[in-house]
Amino acid sequence: MYDIEEVRKDFPILGREVYGRPLVYLDNAATVQKPRCVVEAMADEYYNVNANVHRGVHFLSQQATELHEAARETVRRFLNARSTAEVVFTRGTTESINLVASCFGEAFMREGDEVIVSEMEHHANIVSWQLVQARKGIRLRVIPMNDRGELLLDEYEKLFNGRTRIVSVTHVSNVLGTVNPVRRMIETAHAHGVPVLVDGAQSAPHMAVDVQALDCDFFAFSGHKVYGPTGIGVLYGKESWLDRLPPYMGGGEMIGHVSFDHTTFAGLPLKFEAGTPDYVASTGLARALDYVSRLGMDRIQAHERELTRYALKRLRRIPDMRILGEAEEHDAVVSFLVGNIHHLDMGTLLDRLGIAVRTGHHCAEPLMRRLGVEGTVRASFGLYNTMAEVDALAEGVERVAKMF
Repeated sequence: MYDIEEVRKDFPILGREVYGRPLVYLDNAATVQKPRCVVEAMADEYYNVNANVHRGVHFLSQQATELHEAARETVRRFLNARSTAEVVFTRGTTESINLVASCFGEAFMREGDEVIVSEMEHHANIVSWQLVQARKGIRLRVIPMNDRGELLLDEYEKLFNGRTRIVSVTHVSNVLGTVNPVRRMIETAHAHGVPVLVDGAQSAPHMAVDVQALDCDFFAFSGHKVYGPTGIGVLYGKESWLDRLPPYMGGGEMIGHVSFDHTTFAGLPLKFEAGTPDYVASTGLARALDYVSRLGMDRIQAHERELTRYALKRLRRIPDMRILGEAEEHDAVVSFLVGNIHHLDMGTLLDRLGIAVRTGHHCAEPLMRRLGVEGTVRASFGLYNTMAEVDALAEGVERVAKMF
């Protein structure tokens, strides 16, 4: 394992106090804190290299372009994509999913066609397909789950028919922490000739992802959840699919030639990157991916899973504790309720103890209805969290529970 105390020194915010108490930051599924090296790399580019990319012959533009394209290569290595042509920069997972839904829906779906999603999807992987539904009259089919928070794969198999066009499923639930068997699900879909989009927002920060080994057709993740800046994300797509999809937006950068009669489009991946990209954020993302790669994704996963197991053990000792999500494959997220205490009250009072957790429906209202709850308290872990912080969480929950 890596030296956790040395790692924490890379994150200045972890040293601050909240309400006079040391910050215990356990809202990592929403966004993680940024290491100093990421912020410094971005500041250096703004101060010393700032110029629009791909469009200038002058020195700064050439240098900025080199940094931006080097970042794309860093992402390619991180995901083990076959080519940088398969790495599209977006604003985040949400835009990546919307891009696929919009473009795939436009090119390959018509009224009556179907997309398979699951009961545990984030709103981004529901609403984006509902927008296609409103335009094209498609249908959403939903993979059910059991009470432990595990998808029912036998039922998943039954959802396929001659109108199934794509599967769009989360790799790891942002509420339950369930790690879905996406490799097996992809094999099933491909046996039916159906491509798969994987929402990797909650997997890319916590485990090694090899898109070629998964054999997914599309994979999306966000920079800010993997220790990079906000406002940038990635869509991986197999080149064979990206070639067939129409552009998502029109404008500069994504064109080959433009006339009032006809326009041709740039090759991959620029076809999907209209306008000036956030080329400084791409540098920050690359630095973040280098940072976690040096620590080792396997070591990060081992550390976070140890934290998760310990948190489940500590929290289960608390009277009237209810854990939401008991899947055998569980990663870095613990959602819970205590007795009749409202999740907002629990989160607010934990905050006064310096403990940052998330409360609410976590952009997963259909899942909340399946669980029969209005919302939950969610503690989520990052590479810098410690056992002592888990103890602080458990002691804080016990203290709040006594107040009720």
